[in-house]
Amino acid sequence: MKHYQLPSPERKHSRIGSATRSHRQHSPLNTSVPDSDLRSCALARSQQGDFALAIDLLSQLIYRHPENAIDYNNRGLIYFQHGQRDQAILDYNKALTLNPKLASAYNNRANYFATCGQLNLAIADYDEAINLNPSHVRAWLNRGITLRDLGEYALAVENFEIALLLGQLEGHIYAERGRTYHLWGDWNCACTDYRRALGQLPSNGHNEQAGRLRVQVDAWQSDLLDCQF
Repeated sequence: MKHYQLPSPERKHSRIGSATRSHRQHSPLNTSVPDSDLRSCALARSQQGDFALAIDLLSQLIYRHPENAIDYNNRGLIYFQHGQRDQAILDYNKALTLNPKLASAYNNRANYFATCGQLNLAIADYDEAINLNPSHVRAWLNRGITLRDLGEYALAVENFEIALLLGQLEGHIYAERGRTYHLWGDWNCACTDYRRALGQLPSNGHNEQAGRLRVQVDAWQSDLLDCQF
């Protein structure tokens, strides 16, 4: 199952502005565009799937502020989403060299390791993300998924239960805990969690990741019900 990243690149500013300039108007030497506009535009473009432009904008920010770990982490995340894993890991490593306490970079790098099948390295990075930020719900969720992949079902469930206490991403957590119970052979608990997940996950197209997960939960639930009859 896909591991959970930040919903979008981290930003220094909490408000998201609209993009007002095209990338052809930017260059590394153009300092007339505020950093906040570049970050907002990069965020908007990545959400629209225009990863090349988002990477270009973040590269300009890195040119301006080569010591900013968050910009490297954000660019690494977009590289990863774009399937450019080699570039992603370089940026994650650079971000952590600049700021060894950046929890989100550990989570993102762990996702890279998990995707590459290096599950023990992934666990180590999820551990560090949680040590730095015990409320990092995605790190708890992702560590649960990775423990499940390692066959550690009881530990996986414990991680999902802690993630639920944080009050975020409940639909995703119920889905992954349900899948864990399913693989573990506890079909009653699996059915209950699948129903909870479907009650939480949106059925419209506003959240692409949640929509894909809802389709997956439907398939898992159908497979489980087919086995029971």
